[in-house]
Amino acid sequence: MAKKTKKTENKEPKNIIITEQKITDTLEVNYMPYAMSVIVSRAIPEIDGFKPSHRKLLYTMYKMGLINGTRTKSSNIVGQTMKLNPHGDATIYETMVRLTEGNGSLLLPFVDSKGNFGKQYSRDMAYAAARYTEAKLAGICNEVFGDIDKNAVDFVDNFDATMKEPVLLPTAFPNILVNPNQGIAVGMASSFCSFNLAEVCEATIAYMSDPDCNILDYIKAPDFPHGGEFIYNENELSNIFETGRGSFKVRAKYRFDKKNSCIEIYEIPYSTNIETIIDKVILLVKSGKIRDITDIRDETDLKGLKIAIDIKRSADPEMIMTKLFSLTPLCDSFSCNFNLLIDGRPQTLGIKGILKEWVRFRMDCIKRRTKYDLDKKNTKLHLLQGLSKILLDIDKAISIIRNTEVDAMVVPNLMSGFEIDEQQAEFVAEIKLRNINKEYILNKIQEISDLVSDIADLNALLSSDTKIKRLIAKELKSIAKKYGSPRRTSIIADTETKALKAEDFVEDYAVKLFFTAHNYFKKIPMSSLRTSPEQKLKEEDSILCEIECTNKADVIFFSDKYNVYKMKLKDIADSKASVFGDYLPNILSMEENERILFCLATTDYSGYVFFAFENGKVAKIPLESYATKTNRKRLINAYSSKSPLIGIRNADGDCDLILVRDTDKALMFNTELIPLNTNKASGGVQVFTMKKKSFITKLFTADEFVSENKEAYRIKKLTSSGITIPEDDKESNSIPGQINIK
Repeated sequence: MAKKTKKTENKEPKNIIITEQKITDTLEVNYMPYAMSVIVSRAIPEIDGFKPSHRKLLYTMYKMGLINGTRTKSSNIVGQTMKLNPHGDATIYETMVRLTEGNGSLLLPFVDSKGNFGKQYSRDMAYAAARYTEAKLAGICNEVFGDIDKNAVDFVDNFDATMKEPVLLPTAFPNILVNPNQGIAVGMASSFCSFNLAEVCEATIAYMSDPDCNILDYIKAPDFPHGGEFIYNENELSNIFETGRGSFKVRAKYRFDKKNSCIEIYEIPYSTNIETIIDKVILLVKSGKIRDITDIRDETDLKGLKIAIDIKRSADPEMIMTKLFSLTPLCDSFSCNFNLLIDGRPQTLGIKGILKEWVRFRMDCIKRRTKYDLDKKNTKLHLLQGLSKILLDIDKAISIIRNTEVDAMVVPNLMSGFEIDEQQAEFVAEIKLRNINKEYILNKIQEISDLVSDIADLNALLSSDTKIKRLIAKELKSIAKKYGSPRRTSIIADTETKALKAEDFVEDYAVKLFFTAHNYFKKIPMSSLRTSPEQKLKEEDSILCEIECTNKADVIFFSDKYNVYKMKLKDIADSKASVFGDYLPNILSMEENERILFCLATTDYSGYVFFAFENGKVAKIPLESYATKTNRKRLINAYSSKSPLIGIRNADGDCDLILVRDTDKALMFNTELIPLNTNKASGGVQVFTMKKKSFITKLFTADEFVSENKEAYRIKKLTSSGITIPEDDKESNSIPGQINIK
């Protein structure tokens, strides 16, 4: 240990050199090349509708002869693609999966697949390994690679310069608009929705004829592989078509099996998946936001997608689906950002801008293809013109070849003998001995007139952009007829969708409210109450109010300090019979020493509230006086403070009330005798004739008062001194002495 320590002490410290560098220089040298590589060579599609990874894979399959041949193992395709794309077999196979018909990601798949390639609409339905699946190019690829061997596009070296690959693919239709395409680069992103092939072809033809045409007349709306319902809003769609940015909504399609009380969802938005939807629905059920769903299952099979939702037989399936559309990805937004590379530069374009660039690109492809065909035909014509001169004297040509002693002199001798150039002489010299006859040469020469005509047509095509556009239109019509299909995503107007209010999201179920003398409050679902009817209360506590209503109701509490407290029942948690409930001073933020006297529940604020005061007056206040446009939880001066309050009652309309004066007198009256007063602080009208030092002690409804002859207490007009209470009625109604609520 000592030696090691000594060596450590003698060791000289390294010189650490720190140099300052501007952050802008660091970004420019180290970060910008990476950012540009991601933007240009990875994440953003080009005008042909492909990213580099797609292009490399499809071109490899084309070179493997898979455009017309039989399927081969996917692992073979992946291995061959690595000659162009060295980023690993896993990423190449994942790219291939998305392009397959089996995965269902594209409206117009490019790969004809066999085996399990998973499903785009399922997060958990994984694709099989490459060694188990097979693939070849789909028929539409004939329109993608049709001109690639005729110099229609540029070719560049691959990563190790061992072979060539195309910069773009000469797609004969605007693939950039036909298939969905999304990518995230550095500092920018791209998101293309898909449109119906036939509609896109029709719109392109119309645009070439009239650049000022209305694209919405041809492309109705986006069209997705999964179908669903597109919620049409013309302003939103027009903005997307013009700017290339914006968002729209797509919702699921469903049917209701009335026999089994089951909602079957069979098409979902492209931007979501089955598992996400099911997880969200389960969460809503567990949180109590939706109570009418009893089960949800994934019943997707070989016949297609299906999510089964079992509901209660009493439930409204349309209302449930409306809530699910609002609360789950069953109705989802798709954000558009039509960002693509044009000549290596990212640009965000609207539909017309994209069509303009595609038409320019396609015209260039056709010009290059035409130039290639023209060069081939000119070369052939030139050779046949030389052959026609040989026809004048075949024997002379044979004699020249036979009498030439040196092989290298055959071509020069033919050139001088017939006044033809070297290329023509080489062609004549290469003719087989058996073909040096008049018949063969005449047949060949007959092609000259056809070649002259073809060359004239090709020159006319090259010199006329109008003719090139007509050719493009002809090709588009053929493609639309051959590969076009009806729309999968149907269109509904946004006015047809039901907009839910906040209260619509509140689950509507029957509840019973309990309010006790010690100011405890319980909201118990009726379904729970049936199993546990006995209420747990504190010692010496008693229930003052029992109210049956729904969870959508508002509950109103009247306090002894002339305040009203309001709450929505949905904001109060469900309780059980086995607990005390919520202590109101805690949940209402009441004043110190304030006590709740009475509570009621309402859904529409109809009916009246009746206040009985110690001075014999009764106030009749419409319940709507306590309704507020804002969500106020506390109202002051909720009732009169001129005389102590004896009791509060409420009813949907006029009813019979009974007032008890002191301990000996009572009267019953109908509240229609009391004029309505919208002023909450009204002191009311005199009902009982009061003696000196007498006061009202109790308030009853007719149903609450126990008597064999209630009508004996009735008065026909205000005011009255009341009727003497028999002893039996005193005992039945607990009227032994004075009771005052103060």
